[in-house]
Amino acid sequence: TAKVWAINAYGTSAPSSASDSFTPLLARGVFAGGKPSGTIVNVIQYIDISTTGNATDFGDLTEIKRGAAGMSSTTRGLFGGGFVTSANSKAIDYITIATTGNAQDFGDLTVIGSQIGGASNSTRGIAFGGDGRTAVIDYVTIASLGNATDFGDCPTSEHQAGVSSSTRGVFASRYASDTSIHYVTIGTTGDAVDFGDLSVGRNKPAGMSSGTRGVFGGGNGPSNVIDYITIASTGNATDFGDLTVTRDRAKGTSNGTRGVAMGGADASGTSLDVIDYITIATTGNATDFGNLTQALHTGSAVSASHGGLQ
Repeated sequence: TAKVWAINAYGTSAPSSASDSFTPLLARGVFAGGKPSGTIVNVIQYIDISTTGNATDFGDLTEIKRGAAGMSSTTRGLFGGGFVTSANSKAIDYITIATTGNAQDFGDLTVIGSQIGGASNSTRGIAFGGDGRTAVIDYVTIASLGNATDFGDCPTSEHQAGVSSSTRGVFASRYASDTSIHYVTIGTTGDAVDFGDLSVGRNKPAGMSSGTRGVFGGGNGPSNVIDYITIASTGNATDFGDLTVTRDRAKGTSNGTRGVAMGGADASGTSLDVIDYITIATTGNATDFGNLTQALHTGSAVSASHGGLQ
């Protein structure tokens, strides 16, 4: 917790006593589940997005899964749905991001599915499309446990990447040749609306965002392309730069300033332990951050300070 003091415009008086305080957002990014070269795992790991370095063990999900929707507030991270062993799931797990430990049961999505897009603001999480979910959009209230509620419909879609501001969730790319981007207003309900197009068609990119800009990196091909949008407007994405490693099925999150793309798979389908980072407000190529605790693709990522919380 930080305290704030004030002085007058000319700086001629002593600082006043602190009249209020605030707690800065935690710069922790959490990566959960995924698939190495072998079977799916339930491992949860975390990084401090504001620094660089390798990931650290956090705990375990309640079930092994990959392709869950990642949604988070400043305190709680949710992982909704996913593919578990031999079938899709609708179970939602949750963690307290500031601590470490195993996930707990939150409730269920309305429909089973995997490869689900996730976005959120400080109160509500959105689960968008997914394999087996066709046109379904769900929402949850992150602070309270319980089952998801129907939000509206989206184009039949899977492998979506989600980014968010405090008001809008934006989802991009449903299959390899697709460039479509759609959005919803998080605080309401209703069907997804067309936003524009990616600069290059691809699915399974990593999504990262500040409060104003959404960034999509990599994707099926595989690709190393990074492009960006201005979340509050609509229109086509613009080239940003390149990832350090060409890959798809990476997962992204951010601390609002810096975006990270974690894991993924190369052209042969081999899982990777790579973590890259970018500065969201600028453009340019990604920089090496460190490594996951093990090579994984198709995990889920959340943070306590992403663009939807700014």
